[in-house]
Amino acid sequence: MSELHWKTALTEVRPNKIALRGYRLDRLMGKISFAQAVHLLFKGELPSAEVGRLIDAILVSSIDHGASPPSALAARTVASTGSELNAAVAAGVLAISRFHGGAVEEGMRLFLDVARRMEEKSLSAEAAAGEALLDMKKAGARASGFGHRLHTQDPRTAKLFGLADELKLAGKHIKIARALESALAKTTGKPLPINVDGAIAAVLCDLGFPPELGNAFFIIARVPGLVAHVQEERTRMKPMRKIHPEDFEYDGPADREA
Repeated sequence: MSELHWKTALTEVRPNKIALRGYRLDRLMGKISFAQAVHLLFKGELPSAEVGRLIDAILVSSIDHGASPPSALAARTVASTGSELNAAVAAGVLAISRFHGGAVEEGMRLFLDVARRMEEKSLSAEAAAGEALLDMKKAGARASGFGHRLHTQDPRTAKLFGLADELKLAGKHIKIARALESALAKTTGKPLPINVDGAIAAVLCDLGFPPELGNAFFIIARVPGLVAHVQEERTRMKPMRKIHPEDFEYDGPADREA
């Protein structure tokens, strides 16, 4: 056996056979959702339909947030130069980092830290949340996943948490998120509601995902939105235009029910 030989436990590919974590891909097609396939790939096991539905809601929640986020502006800017679709979308993905999309991973680490304090010190969620925030304040750190530049009550948060409750998948990390929200309001003197990143972080913690995969869900969710922005830029706008980050208006369909 060559010294360069290595192993992978993800996908087996042979003539006329593709198996994802041991499951034949052609037999999964049409049987499981994309969200369930993501879970299978990341965690190695097929999830229940309920878990798949909750992950699907996470992906839908972050599919797009208008033309002003840095990722959308980056993708449109590169698209305006005449670059190929993959280059423009890649530019958008590369703009996703600590201050844009990165709050999911940081939020997960915060929630897990509070959970650890609760277990190790036999504290309530409220007491552990207060202690964690005090330590963060001393360190000059900011709690990720709370507050929003636009939304005073992020509608996606209520939907995700409500769905987790409905599917009986809500656990201690959602309770921790709510405890932190309450503690932040008391310490700052102003409401800092849980935003969609914080909601996703809490749900992913309850589903047992490691924090280093948190931002992956935001990236996976946002790629279709970036593709749509790139396509619109290429088909509706003039090449090499100056793209204003705020001076634009929505002219799509009016409100309609799903």
